[in-house]
Amino acid sequence: MPTTIDVFVDYVCPFCFLVEPAINELKRDRDVEVTIHPFELRPTPVPTLRPEDDYLPRVWEQSVYPMSRRVGIPVTLPSVSPQPRTEKAFMVLQLAHEQGKAEAYSEAMFAAFFQQDRNIGVDDVIIDIATSVGLDRAEVEEALQSEARRDRQRAAQDYAVNTVGIEAVPGIVVDGTVLRGVPSASRLKKVVDEVQS
Repeated sequence: MPTTIDVFVDYVCPFCFLVEPAINELKRDRDVEVTIHPFELRPTPVPTLRPEDDYLPRVWEQSVYPMSRRVGIPVTLPSVSPQPRTEKAFMVLQLAHEQGKAEAYSEAMFAAFFQQDRNIGVDDVIIDIATSVGLDRAEVEEALQSEARRDRQRAAQDYAVNTVGIEAVPGIVVDGTVLRGVPSASRLKKVVDEVQS
C-alpha cells in the first residue's frame, strides 16, 4: 500500500519549486501517493514581500540561487512587486485536483512565477496557466469567482496551520510526520522506509 505524502506549498516560495526533484525521485523509487496542499505564507491582510527590499535579494543570494544550481532548476527572483497573493491560484488548484491535474498545474504556476516573471496573482495569468495544462477556461473563470472555493481555501489554510501544524513551506508530511525545510531525496526515502518497515 502506498505511503501518503502531503506536500504543503505556496507558489511564491522558491524552495517549494526547488524541492520538486527530490519529490520526483521519491515517487520514482518508492510506492508513495503525493498530494499537494495550499499554504499561503502571507494571507490577507499580511503584507507580501517586495523584491526591491533587502530581505528577498539576500535570501536569494545566500540560499535560493545555490540550491537552484545544486538541483538543476534555473530560477530568477521575480520582479513583481509587491509579491502576489496566492489565494486565487489555490482556488483554481481545487479544480486542478478534481481533474487530476494538480501536479501539472502547480509546476506550471511555479515556472510562470520563477522562470517567466509573470504575476500569478492576476486572473488572466492564472487562467492562461490553468488552460495551458488542460483545464477548461469557463470552469477556471467560474472557480476564480466562487465564494464556495474561497471558503474551502480558507478552511484548507486553517487545516494546515491548526491541525497539521505547518508554519513554513515546503511542509512535507510523511504518514503524519512533518518534515521541516527542504529535505533531500535520500532523507525522504529514509523516512518512507522507516514508515513502511
